[in-house]
Amino acid sequence: MESSIECISSIDGLDEEEISQSHPFSQFSSSKPSHNNINNNNLNGLVINPATSVHELLECPVCTNSMYPPIHQCHNGHTLCSTCKARVHNRCPTCRQELGDIRCLALEKVAESLELPCKYCSLGCPEIFPYYSKLKHEAACNFRPYNCPYAGSECSVVGDIPYLVAHLRDDHKVDMHSGCTFNHRYVKSNPRDVENATWMLTVFHCFGQYFCLHFEAFQLGMAPVYMAFLRFMGDEMEARNYSYSLEVGGNGRKLIWEGTPRSIRDSHRKVRDSHDGLIIQRNMALFFSGGDRKELKLRVTGRIWKEQQNPDAGACIPNFCS
Repeated sequence: MESSIECISSIDGLDEEEISQSHPFSQFSSSKPSHNNINNNNLNGLVINPATSVHELLECPVCTNSMYPPIHQCHNGHTLCSTCKARVHNRCPTCRQELGDIRCLALEKVAESLELPCKYCSLGCPEIFPYYSKLKHEAACNFRPYNCPYAGSECSVVGDIPYLVAHLRDDHKVDMHSGCTFNHRYVKSNPRDVENATWMLTVFHCFGQYFCLHFEAFQLGMAPVYMAFLRFMGDEMEARNYSYSLEVGGNGRKLIWEGTPRSIRDSHRKVRDSHDGLIIQRNMALFFSGGDRKELKLRVTGRIWKEQQNPDAGACIPNFCS
């Protein structure tokens, strides 16, 4: 299968200094020490060292994640989370004694009295939550890192936007362009051979923000289709400040799509499967291509603009970049 893509831009690619500032994280996980076999104090079977913080006591010694009810313990008082209990074949990972089904109610009660900062406090989140509410907040925290928006593989890299832009450029070799207008040409030598892996990604920089333009072919039911859509590299609330249009045509006909870019908080597959973008049926795509209809030649043009609020009338006025 041969395919190529050409992006025509009136402005050269991004300056190196704009996206070369990488950040020292590619994933977030706890690296705090595990429980030790300490026998200084024992409260209701729970092994406690006076120098050990309560937060450390609430870390599972196997996965190092925070423990939530039910918290299990062995006969010697060593604790672990319910997820890991099933993974250690009913043997305590610390003393190797049989676990049984003992709940550590004392530690669960201690956890109820705690208030802890969000784990993304180092990224700017100022919130403090009761221990059992913290996990729910962190799953939707606006300061949590973003997943890599690259759709061609299951990339596990996470980070903030500048880090991901540099990652897309350096590791995935994604094309980078400046400006809010684009003109893409998609060529496919065998348009009847459509696979889900056929796709393209380009990153655009305008209005001080980054946008991902996706173009791909996939099966929709029994019929192959082509789809283009835009994703905003930021949160959903901020994405609503922008709009975009896509246009494809030929032989005196054209299709136009206008919409709001989806945040990269929504996965590539979620956006694609919701059909939130410009969808071109294969027969229409071949008609746009002209010629003998044996080769796909699609030209997709578009632009991005920022919606500005009119303080007098309360209406949105589009702001197009020059």
